[in-house]
Amino acid sequence: MRTELHVPSDLQFLTVVENWLLGSLQVALPDQVDWSRQANRLRLALVEAYSNVVRHAHKDQPNLPVLIRLELKDRDLYLEIWDHGQGFDLSTYMPPSPDQQQEGGYGWLILHRLMDKVEYRLQVNGRNCLMLETHLPREDEAALE
Repeated sequence: MRTELHVPSDLQFLTVVENWLLGSLQVALPDQVDWSRQANRLRLALVEAYSNVVRHAHKDQPNLPVLIRLELKDRDLYLEIWDHGQGFDLSTYMPPSPDQQQEGGYGWLILHRLMDKVEYRLQVNGRNCLMLETHLPREDEAALE
Protein backbone atom coordinates (compact mmCIF):
# COMPACT_ATOMS: atom_id res chain seq x y z
CA MET A 1 0.00 0.00 0.00
CA ARG A 2 1.19 3.50 -0.86
CA THR A 3 -0.47 6.79 -0.10
CA GLU A 4 0.54 10.40 0.42
CA LEU A 5 -0.83 13.53 2.01
CA HIS A 6 -0.16 17.13 1.07
CA VAL A 7 -0.93 19.31 4.07
CA PRO A 8 -0.36 22.97 5.00
CA SER A 9 2.40 23.95 7.41
CA ASP A 10 0.01 24.63 10.24
CA LEU A 11 -0.19 22.84 13.59
CA GLN A 12 -3.98 23.00 13.36
CA PHE A 13 -3.64 20.12 10.88
CA LEU A 14 -1.97 17.79 13.41
CA THR A 15 -5.16 15.81 13.96
CA VAL A 16 -5.65 15.47 10.20
CA VAL A 17 -2.09 14.14 9.83
CA GLU A 18 -2.47 11.67 12.72
CA ASN A 19 -5.86 10.41 11.52
CA TRP A 20 -4.55 9.97 7.98
CA LEU A 21 -1.61 7.85 9.13
CA LEU A 22 -3.45 5.67 11.61
CA GLY A 23 -6.55 5.37 9.44
CA SER A 24 -4.50 4.28 6.43
CA LEU A 25 -2.65 1.66 8.45
CA GLN A 26 -5.77 0.32 10.12
CA VAL A 27 -7.43 -0.14 6.71
CA ALA A 28 -4.38 -2.02 5.41
CA LEU A 29 -3.80 -4.13 8.56
CA PRO A 30 -7.12 -4.05 10.45
CA ASP A 31 -6.86 -7.01 12.84
CA GLN A 32 -3.21 -7.90 12.47
CA VAL A 33 -1.57 -5.31 14.71
CA ASP A 34 -2.02 -4.46 18.37
CA TRP A 35 -3.07 -0.87 17.64
CA SER A 36 -3.32 -0.02 21.33
CA ARG A 37 0.47 -0.49 21.52
CA GLN A 38 1.54 0.73 18.09
CA ALA A 39 -0.71 3.76 17.55
CA ASN A 40 0.87 5.92 20.26
CA ARG A 41 4.41 5.16 19.08
CA LEU A 42 3.59 5.99 15.45
CA ARG A 43 1.55 9.05 16.40
CA LEU A 44 4.39 10.47 18.52
CA ALA A 45 6.97 9.94 15.76
CA LEU A 46 4.77 11.60 13.13
CA VAL A 47 3.79 14.50 15.39
CA GLU A 48 7.44 15.14 16.23
CA ALA A 49 8.46 15.12 12.57
CA TYR A 50 5.53 17.20 11.29
CA SER A 51 5.67 19.78 14.08
CA ASN A 52 9.43 20.26 13.51
CA VAL A 53 8.73 21.08 9.86
CA VAL A 54 6.01 23.56 10.83
CA ARG A 55 7.98 25.21 13.66
CA HIS A 56 11.45 25.20 12.11
CA ALA A 57 11.71 24.41 8.39
CA HIS A 58 8.57 26.33 7.37
CA LYS A 59 8.55 28.81 10.24
CA ASP A 60 6.03 31.60 9.54
CA GLN A 61 5.31 30.19 6.06
CA PRO A 62 2.04 28.25 6.42
CA ASN A 63 1.53 28.43 2.65
CA LEU A 64 4.40 25.96 2.10
CA PRO A 65 3.04 22.42 1.84
CA VAL A 66 4.37 19.42 3.70
CA LEU A 67 4.33 16.17 1.77
CA ILE A 68 3.99 12.98 3.81
CA ARG A 69 4.36 9.64 2.05
CA LEU A 70 3.46 6.31 3.56
CA GLU A 71 4.39 2.93 2.16
CA LEU A 72 3.59 -0.39 3.73
CA LYS A 73 5.30 -3.55 2.46
CA ASP A 74 4.01 -6.57 4.33
CA ARG A 75 4.53 -5.31 7.89
CA ASP A 76 7.34 -2.84 7.16
CA LEU A 77 6.34 0.81 7.36
CA TYR A 78 8.18 3.54 5.45
CA LEU A 79 7.29 7.15 6.15
CA GLU A 80 8.77 10.19 4.40
CA ILE A 81 8.23 13.79 5.49
CA TRP A 82 9.28 16.34 2.83
CA ASP A 83 9.77 20.06 3.47
CA HIS A 84 10.98 23.16 1.60
CA GLY A 85 13.08 24.65 4.42
CA GLN A 86 16.78 25.45 4.67
CA GLY A 87 17.44 22.05 6.16
CA PHE A 88 19.17 20.94 9.30
CA ASP A 89 22.89 20.23 9.40
CA LEU A 90 23.16 17.05 11.46
CA SER A 91 26.86 17.66 12.05
CA THR A 92 25.85 20.49 14.41
CA TYR A 93 23.46 18.30 16.42
CA MET A 94 24.26 18.08 20.11
CA PRO A 95 22.34 15.29 21.86
CA PRO A 96 20.78 16.28 25.17
CA SER A 97 22.85 15.49 28.20
CA PRO A 98 21.19 14.36 31.46
CA ASP A 99 23.31 16.75 33.52
CA GLN A 100 22.48 19.86 31.46
CA GLN A 101 19.14 21.52 30.95
CA GLN A 102 18.92 21.78 27.20
CA GLU A 103 15.94 23.48 25.57
CA GLY A 104 15.97 21.63 22.22
CA GLY A 105 17.43 18.62 20.51
CA TYR A 106 15.15 15.98 21.96
CA GLY A 107 13.20 15.29 18.75
CA TRP A 108 16.04 13.52 16.98
CA LEU A 109 16.62 11.38 20.06
CA ILE A 110 12.90 10.56 20.35
CA LEU A 111 12.66 9.55 16.69
CA HIS A 112 15.61 7.17 17.05
CA ARG A 113 14.01 5.55 20.10
CA LEU A 114 10.62 5.10 18.44
CA MET A 115 11.64 3.93 14.98
CA ASP A 116 13.94 1.21 13.69
CA LYS A 117 15.69 3.49 11.18
CA VAL A 118 15.86 7.28 10.83
CA GLU A 119 17.55 9.09 7.93
CA TYR A 120 17.63 12.72 6.89
CA ARG A 121 18.44 13.85 3.38
CA LEU A 122 19.29 17.49 2.92
CA GLN A 123 18.28 19.31 -0.26
CA VAL A 124 17.01 16.63 -2.62
CA ASN A 125 15.64 18.55 -5.62
CA GLY A 126 15.21 21.64 -3.45
CA ARG A 127 13.53 19.82 -0.57
CA ASN A 128 14.56 17.94 2.55
CA CYS A 129 13.35 14.47 3.44
CA LEU A 130 13.10 12.78 6.82
CA MET A 131 12.72 9.03 6.36
CA LEU A 132 11.37 6.84 9.14
CA GLU A 133 11.18 3.06 9.02
CA THR A 134 9.81 0.45 11.39
CA HIS A 135 8.40 -3.04 11.48
CA LEU A 136 4.84 -3.50 12.75
CA PRO A 137 4.76 -6.75 14.72
CA ARG A 138 1.72 -9.02 14.66
CA GLU A 139 -0.38 -9.01 17.82
CA ASP A 140 1.14 -12.31 18.92
CA GLU A 141 4.70 -11.03 18.23
CA ALA A 142 4.06 -7.83 20.17
CA ALA A 143 3.05 -9.83 23.25
CA LEU A 144 6.52 -11.42 23.30
CA GLU A 145 8.34 -8.04 23.35
